[in-house]
Amino acid sequence: MKHAHTNHLIKENSPYLLQHAHNPVNWYPWGEEALAKAKKENKPILVSIGYAACHWCHVMERESFENEEVAKLMNEFFVCIKVDREERPDIDQIYMDAVQMMTGSGGWPLNCFAMPDGKPFFGGTYFPADNWMNVLKGIHNAWVNETEKVKGVAEQLAKGIRENEIITVKAEAEPFAVADLEKAFRQWESEFDTREGGTNRAPKFPLPNSLQFLLRYYYFTKNMDALNQVTLTLDKMAMGGIYDQVGGGFSRYSVDAIWKVPHFEKMLYDNGQLISLYAEAYQLTKIPEYKQVIEQTLEFIDRELSLPEGGFYSSLDADSEGVEGKFYVWEKAEVDQLLGNQSELFCEYYGITDRANWEEGNILMIQSEKATLADQFQISVKKLEEVLEKGRRALLEKRKDRIRPGLDDKSLTSWNALMLKGYVDAYKALGDEEYLNKAIKNAEFIQKYLWKGKAHLHRNYKDGNSKINGFLDDYSFTIEAFVALYQATFNEEWLLKANDLLEHVILHFSDEQSGMFFYTSDEDPNLIARKMELIDNVIPSSNSSIAKSLFLVGTYLDKGRYIERSGQMLANVKPRLEKSISYHSNWGQLYFWLVNPLIEIVVVGEDAIAQKRKIEELFLPNVLISGSKSESILPLLQNRYVNGQTTFYLCKNHTCKLPVSNVNDLLKQLNTMNGYQ
Repeated sequence: MKHAHTNHLIKENSPYLLQHAHNPVNWYPWGEEALAKAKKENKPILVSIGYAACHWCHVMERESFENEEVAKLMNEFFVCIKVDREERPDIDQIYMDAVQMMTGSGGWPLNCFAMPDGKPFFGGTYFPADNWMNVLKGIHNAWVNETEKVKGVAEQLAKGIRENEIITVKAEAEPFAVADLEKAFRQWESEFDTREGGTNRAPKFPLPNSLQFLLRYYYFTKNMDALNQVTLTLDKMAMGGIYDQVGGGFSRYSVDAIWKVPHFEKMLYDNGQLISLYAEAYQLTKIPEYKQVIEQTLEFIDRELSLPEGGFYSSLDADSEGVEGKFYVWEKAEVDQLLGNQSELFCEYYGITDRANWEEGNILMIQSEKATLADQFQISVKKLEEVLEKGRRALLEKRKDRIRPGLDDKSLTSWNALMLKGYVDAYKALGDEEYLNKAIKNAEFIQKYLWKGKAHLHRNYKDGNSKINGFLDDYSFTIEAFVALYQATFNEEWLLKANDLLEHVILHFSDEQSGMFFYTSDEDPNLIARKMELIDNVIPSSNSSIAKSLFLVGTYLDKGRYIERSGQMLANVKPRLEKSISYHSNWGQLYFWLVNPLIEIVVVGEDAIAQKRKIEELFLPNVLISGSKSESILPLLQNRYVNGQTTFYLCKNHTCKLPVSNVNDLLKQLNTMNGYQ
């Protein structure tokens, strides 16, 4: 195909950057060529950041970046740099901080103007075309006529960005107590939506890690309000439009307060974490709908986001044919024609009407109780479920004929690791060996395509290429996933590889003064600030993730320096955690481990793998499981193998119960140790 314009993005692999490769804007990727051009020509930089599945990024591209008149201004006045925030979160962090400091909010598309050296001085998010042209002219005028003022703003912003996450080092670690978490929980509880789940605001984002913290809070405190909030939220999400009732999988968020109208993009990182969350909730509650969510979502991942090599793609776009959500919504007449005399029941269950419940069509939401609907149609609940499943499969098959949303077909290490752990957690909860096989295949994919040298990870993979140096979350989430894979398989290779990665992180990411870790490696080119991730949000912070891994790997391999550093990191953020547990929920999970010493379960013997299944199908967040089918040199396993029998050991605080040879006897010991009779 011939194009009127081709810019410097044409050589990139990122689907998002390639989407802009034929804009009339003379885009550059982030790199030395663009930065040198800005300095040589003394032009400000325009850093425009987005991602492939972003709806408003597409809108701004159509309105402005494909507009010849707008592009002329951009090319004349600025050196224009396009950034895929998913490939380069380090750059995104800096300019997002700047825009939030200037405007009080942020989002994508993110458009930030900077000095030739990269220091930002003005920015915002989405701009309509007319506004954007005025902004371009205004910035150019300020650059030419008020240069010193612009430089002053840039210096102040750069200083603020560098100081944004300064850590106060706790020289003397304070004791950790559950009472401190109880106060933080009560403050957070005031924000709960006790009718629809989640927080009492719109839009509503799934926050898997926060809900995983609440599961643990319930486990350790027996506070039913915490558990009720989790189950309410999971129920409402699974019934809502944010969940793809036809094909499985979750959209990124709902624009309303009732989980009805999603922002239809589907992200790998959301679905990987939500699988882990629903798996843990199923272990605890055995609610059958959670099992169904897990199974359907993993069908979606396997069908639509999986590479043949074992990796996972990044996302599906919100739009198809230029319309948000068009791929997912239905007209009632279409459903009637497809399902015939079973359509009435199906439409009643999912709220499908002639009038439609959204501007583009019917968003499927569960609107009826199964038992009530079964009575209404005078059939059994089992028969009703068969009708619904048959209808769902029919719609899914029909949907194959539609024009699909765009696929972001790059693979990101950190997101793959989150999905890997999701598969492991699903295996633990449901016992499906295929889930474990998928997890192992993905771990092998990471090793083959993203692992360079002894323990050096790259960030991205696409079409055989992997070139961006890994960031802290690439390491931290991979370490967590490999530890989980060891727990599921007892293959010590995964635990030792996790340790290799951890040693690399300590060598190349450490802030020796605070004990925390920078987001970028000391092998990366310098930006205007070297950031740390501390806040747990839609994705847990890489520092909280590494702190948990230090504790776990330190315990498995008897490395006291790891455990000590983990405690120091938590002590550093403890004041922040107590003020806002909802944004430090992953830190909160580590907090529980330090308040309540982990119980160690060791299973050794030829039947170790089969026997541990009876343990891991339970929700036991205070248990560290280890084992082997033969002799092992791991500290927890040494001198515990007895030829010809499977033996269970239960230990806490360096004290062990008498070994037993029956898993039921072990669980009785565990219940006694946990205070149950």
